[in-house]
Amino acid sequence: MLNQTTEETIEEITHSQDVVATEQEFTSSRRKVFNKYMVAITIVALIALFTYLFLSAAQLTTLQAALHKDNYLFYWMLLVGFFAEIVAGSMGMGYGVICTTILLILNVPPPVISASIHSAESFTSAAGTISHWQLGNVNKKLAKALAIPAIIGAVIGALALSYVGDRYAKITKPFIAVYTMYLGIRILQNAFQKKETNQKKKPTKITVLGLIGGFIDSFGGGGWGPLVTGTFIKNGHTPRYVIGSSTFAKCILTVASAITFIFTIGIHHWNIVAGLLIGGIITAPFSAMLTSKLPVKKMFVAVGIVVIAMSLITIYRAIFL
Repeated sequence: MLNQTTEETIEEITHSQDVVATEQEFTSSRRKVFNKYMVAITIVALIALFTYLFLSAAQLTTLQAALHKDNYLFYWMLLVGFFAEIVAGSMGMGYGVICTTILLILNVPPPVISASIHSAESFTSAAGTISHWQLGNVNKKLAKALAIPAIIGAVIGALALSYVGDRYAKITKPFIAVYTMYLGIRILQNAFQKKETNQKKKPTKITVLGLIGGFIDSFGGGGWGPLVTGTFIKNGHTPRYVIGSSTFAKCILTVASAITFIFTIGIHHWNIVAGLLIGGIITAPFSAMLTSKLPVKKMFVAVGIVVIAMSLITIYRAIFL
């Protein structure tokens, strides 16, 4: 034993029964999540296929016209929802910011933007939450402590946007664009922030953070991740549990926000909601599994640059066009 080299010692440890068993359990858990999700996708696909086969020619024509509405907006939102959820599920932030900046460029009213995003995100974040829960990424105490103030903040934010957004749309749109640009800068800061190996956890005011995060997410169409998740990670908390717990709380606040918008402005642009919803649900479980696999720094940089550039375009169009 004393004559073993460092490489032999590492080899012995990594192939020990305890380590191998833990790795097998984690792999088995991931495989179960994947299998359950594939079964769900298959069932939904079969239902959609049979529904399509039973539609009459007139109904098919109506459906096709609806999907082609607003310059094929449904298909664009399908693509946006797909990639936005990959970013959000793996990095713990970015879904609302990406969707909001794109919809602002498309001249969609701010209240409709936030209402559409939160309606779709109620389902996509639920799919992501289930995956994080089954993979053991959720800290129950942290999720509960964040969720309660987040609900209050989300309802207040939705009510405020419903009032201000309708009456002062020209002012609200560039204001939200400036806000998303700030979030893009925050994302870039997270990318280049130096991580200390022995970093101590800093105290975090969870109630205040959850309340403010819920408000700005509802009012601005996004921002929970860059503010809440980013703050916890910056303060030295484990990214895996922060992302899982934050996603759990985000799921609850999006439901509260969506319900508030339904009662205040109703349901608009179903093609936006459907596109974001379908694209996001397809991706959500896979993005939870990619949390520790993707090159996070490069993704932070790419998303930050895209968000800043699109926000600047929106500000320019709002002021000069």
